[in-house]
Amino acid sequence: MSLSEKLFGFAKRTSHLCPEGAYHVLGRALQMEKEGREIIHFEIGQPDFATFENICEAGVKAIRSGKTRYTPPAGMMELREALAADAGRRRGISISPQEVVVSPGGKPNLFFPTLALVEEGDEVIYPDPGFPTYEAMIRVAGGIPRAVPLVEEDDFSLDLEIFDRLINARTKLIILNSPNNPTGGILDQATLEHIAAQAQRYDCWVMSDEIYARLVYDGQIAFSIAALPGMKERTILVDGFSKTYSMTGWRLGYGIMPAALAQQVELLLTHSIGATAHFTQYAGLEAICGPQENVESMVAEFQRRREVMVSGLNAIPGFRCRKPQGAFYAFPNIRETGMSSAELADFLLEKAGIALLPGSAFGQYGEGYLRLSYATSIEKITEGLRRIREALS
Repeated sequence: MSLSEKLFGFAKRTSHLCPEGAYHVLGRALQMEKEGREIIHFEIGQPDFATFENICEAGVKAIRSGKTRYTPPAGMMELREALAADAGRRRGISISPQEVVVSPGGKPNLFFPTLALVEEGDEVIYPDPGFPTYEAMIRVAGGIPRAVPLVEEDDFSLDLEIFDRLINARTKLIILNSPNNPTGGILDQATLEHIAAQAQRYDCWVMSDEIYARLVYDGQIAFSIAALPGMKERTILVDGFSKTYSMTGWRLGYGIMPAALAQQVELLLTHSIGATAHFTQYAGLEAICGPQENVESMVAEFQRRREVMVSGLNAIPGFRCRKPQGAFYAFPNIRETGMSSAELADFLLEKAGIALLPGSAFGQYGEGYLRLSYATSIEKITEGLRRIREALS
């Protein structure tokens, strides 16, 4: 036990928490830049596009017109109505505003439904490699995390054989993320139908993290499990504005869930965060209701960057990279280099000035991979790939 733990008596529920890899590496990279190093940033999952002008203007106008007050904890009704209509239309389901909970960023709508549902000892299935917050929130809620590996040879889809071995009467919640961070994989409809059948058989909830749902390539669609028969009433959809509208710093997300659960989540928001910023919600209203051409242009640019990143990684000896179907991450297999993912990530940061993440930052099954974000310019991607080749030569 550390001295601080002895002095302050920290609760066990936080003892497992550790920094999220992206923020940790970003901090190191920024310190190196302060020391005069030129760093290429592939570590942070953040579009490099400015927030679209019409959204910025809506936010500024809201501030100037006095939209700086408290709002209901679940969000402005006008925004909840717009989100219900937009999300329902995109997924082919009917959603009421009472099923929508607005939050500052997407994470509260990951964390709070988990707190509202998971009891001490309940089991929760989640993808690995996956977003580190999943395991963190399961443990904070007192649940038992059960990781299901993603299979590289199947475009990083869930290993359904292991999934079927893990799900049981103690399973309270299944967490999905499609398109996936860090792999860029998309769960196809047949896989989702299999998961849905098991969720109904064992009477458990599904949390579907769909934050990258509109960032898909080659004319594909990221199908939502909530659209399958019998699933909307047991599914929590989590989405937000950060990735689709390049609004990471605005802190605006939302969850869609059965109204009774939405009320419980609203209570958790009430007693923790209070409410999402008033003017930010007006910016979100413009994002949803305004023109969508900028989103389409951004996705097209990400697809061009994907081609450069993936082809460049596959040209590096020891690297093998599948083409991601969505999001903006490449997840190359680097086992043939003979280095662990953490060793190689550290080496490339120190030797080449390339900030990226080891796959092990996303779970045990991420070992042997790296995650590189291509949410940056083609010029920087090209230069970064050149540096990686040179450092490894």
